[in-house]
Amino acid sequence: MIIILLAILFANIKIVPQAYAYVIERLGAYDKTWSVGIHIKIPIIDRVAKKVNLKEQVADFPPQPVITKDNVTMQIDTVIYYQILDPMLYTYGVERPMMAIENLTATTLRNIIGDLELDETLTSRDRINSSMRTILDEATDPWGIKINRVELKNIIPPREIQDAMEKQMKAERERRESILKAEGEKKSAILIAEGEKESAILRADARKETAIKEAEGQAEAILAVQTAIAEGIKKINEANPSDAYVALKSLESFEKAADGKATKIIIPSQIQGVAGLATSIKELLTDTK
Repeated sequence: MIIILLAILFANIKIVPQAYAYVIERLGAYDKTWSVGIHIKIPIIDRVAKKVNLKEQVADFPPQPVITKDNVTMQIDTVIYYQILDPMLYTYGVERPMMAIENLTATTLRNIIGDLELDETLTSRDRINSSMRTILDEATDPWGIKINRVELKNIIPPREIQDAMEKQMKAERERRESILKAEGEKKSAILIAEGEKESAILRADARKETAIKEAEGQAEAILAVQTAIAEGIKKINEANPSDAYVALKSLESFEKAADGKATKIIIPSQIQGVAGLATSIKELLTDTK
C-alpha cells in the first residue's frame, strides 16, 4: 500500500517548465493556473485541462484569394506573430483558437484589400500590416491572445498582370537607360564645347600677347630711332654748323625725298645758292687737275 501511495503521490506531482502555464480544473470547473515551479494536484478531483505555451509564436497561413477595388483577384498569404497572455481565456475563450485567428485574418484581409486598387496593394504593405495588426489584436483580446505583428508574406497577382508588370518594368528600365545615356552624351558634348571654348580663348590671348609684344617692339624701335635723331640734331646744334653745311644736309634730304621718282622738286633760294657754290668748287677742282 505504501508503494501504491508513493506512486500516486509522485504521479500527481507536476513541474511546470519555463514559459509554460497549466490550466487546472477541479471537478470540471476552472480552478487555477499553475505558473513555473513544482505543484501537487489532488488525484481524481484535479486535472490539467490545458498546457499553454507562453512564448511568442508564429502562424503561417496559406494564401487567401482576395479581390481589389479594381476587380483584380490575387493570392495573399500572411504570417502572424502572437503571444498568449491569459491561459484561462485562451483555454475557454474560443474553440480551436488558431482556426479562429486564421479565419479572422482572411476576412480582415479581404475587407482591407477590397478598399485598395492593385497598385496601392503592391505599394502599401506597411499600411496593410498595421491595419490588420490593430484589428486582429482587438478581436483576439477576449481570447487571451496578443497579436504582436502581421506580415504579408507574398502577394501573387494573376499571370497576365505579372506579364504586364514585367513589360512595364522592362520599359521603365529602358527609359531610364535612355535617359542616362542622353545625360552622358549631353555632359560629354558640354565638356567638349567647354574645352574648345577654353582653347579658343587661350589662342586669342596668345595672339593678343603676340600683337602687344610686336607693337611694343615697334614702339621701342621708333623711340630708339627718334632718340638717335634727336641726339644727332643736338650734337649738330652743339657744334654750331655753318650755313653751307646745313644747305648740304638739306640737299641730301631732298635727294632722299626724291628717290629718283619725283618729276619736279622746288628748292628754296638759299639751297640754290649753296648748290651753285658747290658746282663752282667742283669745276675749279676739275680745272686744277
